[in-house]
Amino acid sequence: MVAILDADKEGFLRSERSLIQTIGRAARNTEGKVIMYADELTDSMEKAIYETNRRRKMQKKYNEEHKIIPQTIRKSIRDTIKATVTSDISTKYNIGNDDSIEMLIDKLTKEMLKHAENMEFEKAAELRDKVKELEGLL
Repeated sequence: MVAILDADKEGFLRSERSLIQTIGRAARNTEGKVIMYADELTDSMEKAIYETNRRRKMQKKYNEEHKIIPQTIRKSIRDTIKATVTSDISTKYNIGNDDSIEMLIDKLTKEMLKHAENMEFEKAAELRDKVKELEGLL
């Protein structure tokens, strides 16, 4: 649901084009709703409502002709987050195209053991945390 407050206040975000774009964004969801709060109906609001209804009618006709049942796309948020985190990790740890997370874990583990052997425990602990973070991605 999208609520447009002060929809009758003319301006950039309340122009006909902006209202149509906002309404169109909400229409991507089959249960999408737009509520425009206003004291009076402006030309921009009226044109946006007219255009939305016109497009809705055309879309409905097309869907009926092609036997399409509108459905909202449902994606797992975890998949989206994991892809973003993997991208961030690749940048953070400078993983190249040839490198994999497993190779990076091996590299960091060897480096961690060297630091522990040299009594550099703070650096070893830092690398251990990085290894755990990367293992969580697998």
